[in-house]
Amino acid sequence: MSTLPPCPQCGSEFTYEDGTSHVCPECAHEWVPGAEAQGEVARVYRDAVGTLLQDGDTVTVIKDLKPKGSGGVIKQGTKVKNIRLVDSDHDIDCKIDGFGAMSLKTEFVRKV
Repeated sequence: MSTLPPCPQCGSEFTYEDGTSHVCPECAHEWVPGAEAQGEVARVYRDAVGTLLQDGDTVTVIKDLKPKGSGGVIKQGTKVKNIRLVDSDHDIDCKIDGFGAMSLKTEFVRKV
């Protein structure tokens, strides 16, 4: 018998643990136990193929990107090391060789 709490979003009792968070297989809701009581909900960041991202990961750009205000193009396959996840419109803050500091969206990267 499972002692895990039911999903706070849909009420399903088929939840399971994934690292430090809990996951509901029916509605795909993820949460950190105890965060609701503190009033904060941990945001989960996933790359283009659904892999969980964390600060310090290395990712690869999956399509050519044209940054605004720059004449260059970030080519598909460019590796970006030591990413930092932020809670804004663009989820990743990073430095790219030849371009400098930049913000990317998680939908355009894949974890290496």
